[in-house]
Amino acid sequence: MTAHWLIAPVALPLFTGALLLLVERRAPARVAPLSIASTAALLLIALALLARAADGGIDAYLLGNWRAPFGIALALDRLTALMLTLTAVVALASVLYARAADEARGAHFHPLFQFQLMGLNGAFLTADLFNLFVFFEVLLIASYGLLLHGGGAARLKAAIHYVGFNLTGSALFLIAVASLYALTGTLNMADLAQRVASLPADQAQLARAAALLLLVVFCVKAALLPLYFWLPDTYGAATAPVAALFAIMTKVGVYAVARLYTLVFGADGGVAANVAQPWLPALALATLLLGALGALAATKLRTLVAYLVIASAGTLLLGLGLGRAATVAAALFYLVNSTLVAAVLFLLIDRIGAQRAGDALAPARFGAERSVLGAAFFFCAVAVAGTPPLGGFLGKALLLDAALATPYAPWVWAIVLVSSFGVIVALARAGSTVFWQPALPDAAPPAAAPTLPLQAGAIGALVAALVAVAVAAQPLAAYTQAAARQLFERRAYIDAVLGAAPVPPAFPVRDLLGGKP
Repeated sequence: MTAHWLIAPVALPLFTGALLLLVERRAPARVAPLSIASTAALLLIALALLARAADGGIDAYLLGNWRAPFGIALALDRLTALMLTLTAVVALASVLYARAADEARGAHFHPLFQFQLMGLNGAFLTADLFNLFVFFEVLLIASYGLLLHGGGAARLKAAIHYVGFNLTGSALFLIAVASLYALTGTLNMADLAQRVASLPADQAQLARAAALLLLVVFCVKAALLPLYFWLPDTYGAATAPVAALFAIMTKVGVYAVARLYTLVFGADGGVAANVAQPWLPALALATLLLGALGALAATKLRTLVAYLVIASAGTLLLGLGLGRAATVAAALFYLVNSTLVAAVLFLLIDRIGAQRAGDALAPARFGAERSVLGAAFFFCAVAVAGTPPLGGFLGKALLLDAALATPYAPWVWAIVLVSSFGVIVALARAGSTVFWQPALPDAAPPAAAPTLPLQAGAIGALVAALVAVAVAAQPLAAYTQAAARQLFERRAYIDAVLGAAPVPPAFPVRDLLGGKP
């Protein structure tokens, strides 16, 4: 039974979401407690899987009990376990925050929330390229509903752009998947890695074209330049808990790049080897610079944080694009900090907006929570800007150190430092404008919207997680370094997935049928 826990991060939110659709008709008061309990259980399961993966083993789970590559397989390694845990932490904080008020703005919030978790966890666990597409669509469909939750013209406009962009990406995904299947006859990632590596030279152009199409699709999900246009409006329009959960959604694209462009299209990819290398570092550096400029130009706090998400995506893909285990390890360390700080900033800014009755960067009167909100904003600004002593600084320091061994070192150092300075200026300007400048004479009085215990608890939990990242920097860095090395040891992943044996039947079915087949 222990092996079956590997499918729990997909099955639990699936069954919970389906159950909640029934419960909300008969006992709507029980919907939120069930959703919170399920998300808390998901966190416990993710922590157990993280402990299981920490020893370096790779577990494969055969759905339908068919041997790979003929059946669908899930796989758990260090990177997968890290992403599952990070998703569960952000999800639990988001659903607790939503319990205070946001869940009541529209219908089906909690079922959609659980289906989004199903799609996220499935994308991290799947070992099959087509099922990666399926889980992408599951999480995207749920995100469409969550984005529109609460209604309003701004959300509808953002949703139209978001849906259009992602439908185009989905079409390209199918074209790339079909091309690879036509070339190799398989979509199992482990089997695909072997077959792509042995493709003849006359199929090189088609294989590289399919790999580059996939890169475009994943860069749409990760909001890499020039495919980032959907993100600022989308994250700015969503409700606070939805935007916080969306902070992990861009990381699905980053994860897919990390997985496929080391396993299938890495150094051992044959005719498609290192296909992303000429493009990814340059685009990531440009995205990082764009994120800093967007933060400087932002006139709303949510827009500022959205551009910080874009800048973090550029930093992460820069570490992956440099193509070394040390740079990937630094990117994974930075991924943990950047995801947590983006999530807490979206929740925190919602409280700031409630106190100020607006989201624009302008001075206004505050209520009694001014000092608490100001201190929390300052803490998050330190965490996201990459200044000591929090995890953002450590992640960028590791990346700069690892980049010294690459030909991109001068560009990496210059752009990372310049962009970090730009982010510091943007956050300092925002903080001083919101918290220090005196209110205008005709400024509206503060809204009577005190922070409720669940909201404070959700924000406090994410802040505590950021502190834990800094305090436990050494073991976390060791874990991410081991995860990066495991990514580049593709043979272990291939052997684990393709070598997984079907489980013998628990009941002698043929004997029950009298020996008949």
